[in-house]
Amino acid sequence: MTPEEQKRAVGEAAALLVDETVFTIGLGSGSTAACFIEALARRLKAADLSHRTCVATSLGAAGLARSVGLTLVDLDQAGMIDLTVDGADEVGPDLALIKGAGGALLREKLVWEASRRCVVIADAAKRVEMLGRFPLSIEVVPFGHTTTLRRITSGLADCGVACTPTLRLRNGGPFTTDGGNYIYDAPCGAILDPPGVEAALKSITGVVEHGLFIGLAEHALIGTDEGVVTLTR
Repeated sequence: MTPEEQKRAVGEAAALLVDETVFTIGLGSGSTAACFIEALARRLKAADLSHRTCVATSLGAAGLARSVGLTLVDLDQAGMIDLTVDGADEVGPDLALIKGAGGALLREKLVWEASRRCVVIADAAKRVEMLGRFPLSIEVVPFGHTTTLRRITSGLADCGVACTPTLRLRNGGPFTTDGGNYIYDAPCGAILDPPGVEAALKSITGVVEHGLFIGLAEHALIGTDEGVVTLTR
């Protein structure tokens, strides 16, 4: 299968996880999550699973959800979410993830951490033996962001990651997240100690969130040429 076919396949497979026990669903962001959102709308209609509500992790995901007829509530209204399905930029050992290419990492993590069950969906190319080939996104507040960058670079170096993160740009200026923050992308190359990097970044004043998702995904659905493969943490 092509990567696009793999994304559609895992989106359809994830939609089947929504049954009579799932009432609130977290909707991820990005192209693979979009396949799930579209499949979910078809699933709810075909299985007559009415009165389901969804929490979107980005403005883009919210717009798509509304366009296919899903009912949205905000996170505060939802409380605990039964199931969240989202994509990833990398799926590593023990289902440790790198996310954030779309810039929705803060809202994604808020939804993930409010969920009873989290499932990541991805095409085969996203599965890696070690995290870090894909740049790690780090969301920072705009005020003093270049001084925050110096602390980020030092903190990464203390964890054995020697790189210089770059400010993400769009249309000639800094890319701005849905929350009004900036993103620095760190080309780590290899992250030998993901928990250590996670702790170091969280300790830096000015860092809002980062794209390491560790210990959150319960299962992964990976699209392959042979079909959808399920991985369990």
